[in-house]
Amino acid sequence: MTRWAVLLKGLNIGGKRLPMPELKAFIEGLGFADVKTLLASGNAVFSADEKDGAKLEAKIEKAAAEQLHLKTDWLVRDHAELAVIVKANPFPDAAKAHPNHLLVHFHREEVPKALVADFTHGGPERLKAHGRELYVDYPEDVGHSKLPQAMAKAKFPKLATARNWNTILKLVDLTA
Repeated sequence: MTRWAVLLKGLNIGGKRLPMPELKAFIEGLGFADVKTLLASGNAVFSADEKDGAKLEAKIEKAAAEQLHLKTDWLVRDHAELAVIVKANPFPDAAKAHPNHLLVHFHREEVPKALVADFTHGGPERLKAHGRELYVDYPEDVGHSKLPQAMAKAKFPKLATARNWNTILKLVDLTA
């Protein structure tokens, strides 16, 4: 069996509400084993025989729309993928100094490295793409950053969801 982390976009903000006990029961109802939730922001881990993340995402999203009437992105990464994300961190200084301000943005498709390399925005944030993830160091303040507007203007790929470094490390541990 493969150990997976599932990351939901925008859960328990806006109008999308799903208490963690309900999330756990939903995932167990899909036949997945050893389900655990993390925090109240749409993180869970589970074991499954399926090895293809895209198939898992499609299955979970379809079931969530039908059973929970919840239409949002459900992204999955297995333990090996999460371990690579940690190893590939281009900002180890930020991970030590302010791990809650180092975010990993998860996407379905590879983030165009050329777009990130050519991107300028005038703020203190640093960005680096690695595969389907975009690492963003917000050294000052995540909530008041002008970076998201600049990224939208530059036509960055649609963000699926993001997690801070502390959460990433917890997910790695839970999927081990």
